[in-house]
Amino acid sequence: MSENNFETDAIRTQINRSEYLEHSAPIYLSSSFVFEDAEDMRASFAEEKERNLYSRFTNPNTSEFVEKICKMEGAEAGYAFATGMSAVFSTFAALLNSGDHIVSARSVFGSTHSLFTKFLPKWNIETSYFKVDEVATVEELIQPNTKILFAETPTNPAVDVLDLEFLGEVAKKHNLILIIDNCFATPYLQKPIDFGAHIVVHSATKLIDGQGRVLGGVTVGPADLIREIYLFSRNTGPALSPFNAWVLSKSLETLAVRVDRHCENALKVAEFLESHPQVNFVKYPFLKSHPQYEIAKKQMKKGGSIVAFEVKGGVEAGRKFLNAIKMCSLSANLGDTRTIVTHPASTTHSKLSEEDRMQVGISDGLVRVSVGLETVEDIIADLKQALA
Repeated sequence: MSENNFETDAIRTQINRSEYLEHSAPIYLSSSFVFEDAEDMRASFAEEKERNLYSRFTNPNTSEFVEKICKMEGAEAGYAFATGMSAVFSTFAALLNSGDHIVSARSVFGSTHSLFTKFLPKWNIETSYFKVDEVATVEELIQPNTKILFAETPTNPAVDVLDLEFLGEVAKKHNLILIIDNCFATPYLQKPIDFGAHIVVHSATKLIDGQGRVLGGVTVGPADLIREIYLFSRNTGPALSPFNAWVLSKSLETLAVRVDRHCENALKVAEFLESHPQVNFVKYPFLKSHPQYEIAKKQMKKGGSIVAFEVKGGVEAGRKFLNAIKMCSLSANLGDTRTIVTHPASTTHSKLSEEDRMQVGISDGLVRVSVGLETVEDIIADLKQALA
C-alpha cells in the first residue's frame, strides 16, 4: 500500500528520469528494446532480470500507468490493455478453463453480456445471472464448477449499486474469484479490493482518460492472478500502446479534481430531473430516492458522473428528447468533459431483446446522461428545453 495520499500518488508516481532529467515522463514510442550482449539477452528472456523486452509485454509508459492504478486501487500488480473490453475478455480467458462457470449480476455492459452469452459458451464456459435487486439469491446460482463472481457497480446504464461487502463475503465463503468492473466509480470514488474483491477492471477510455481522446483498459489484482493474465496477454497481443498509456497516465494526475466536479454537477442535474413533470423516475446513487442509496453511501465517496432517468412516452419520447438536444453531445461514450446523452434502448443496448432489457432496468424511455464539466446551469438548461 502507498504511504501517500491519492492525489499525490496520481501526480508523483513516475518512471525513472533519463539522463535528460525531464520533469514530465517522455513517450517511449519503441516497439522493442536492445540488449548489452548475448548473456543479457538470454537472462532477460529467461526472466532472471526485470526489464523491458518488447512493448507487447511491457513498456515504460504502460508500467507507469499500471503502477498508478495499482496504488489507487490498493492492488499488487496489473496489466494494461488496448480497450476496456480487451481487459474484460483477457481477464476471463486467462483465468477460466473449459467447463468453468461464472455467476454474474444481470446488469452488465452490452458487450460483456455478449461475451457471456455468445462467445465464452464456445469454450464450454457458462454464465448464470442474478438480478441486482435480488442479490441475496446469488448463492443459489453457485455450482461446483463456479470459479468467478462478477459485477459492475454502479451498473451500466441503469446506475444500480451492488453491495461489495456482501459479494466479498460470498466469494470468500465459496472460494470464488470476485471481479468488479469499477469503471463508473473510478478508484477515486470506490475501492472494491477494500470490500473483498480480488480483481478490478476498468475501461480507461471513460473517466480515467476523461476527455474522449484514447482507448484503454486495465486489470489489477493479486500478483499470482495477474501473472496468469499477463502470460495470456503477452501471447495474444491486446496490449495498450505506449502513446495511449502516456496520455492515460497524465490524465490520472487530474482524476480527483475532475471527478469531484463531475459528481457536483451530476447531483444537481439529478435533483433537477427528479422535479421535472416529464420524468417518471431518476436513478443517481447519492439521491435519497435511489433504491440502494445506503449501500452507495457506505462504499462510495460521492455519487459519480452518470444519471439515468425515464422520459414519459417510451421509445418515441426518448428519440424526440435526443433530437431536441442542442449543446450536449449524442455519443456512445461516457466520462467525458463534455456532457453526453444516450438512449440505450435504441443504441448501446438495442441488440438485447425487450425482455432482456427490461430485466436490467432499460425501459423504452430510459436516458443515460454522462454529466460533464460544463457550467451546470448550461447543462440543465439544455436538458430542460429538450424535455419541453
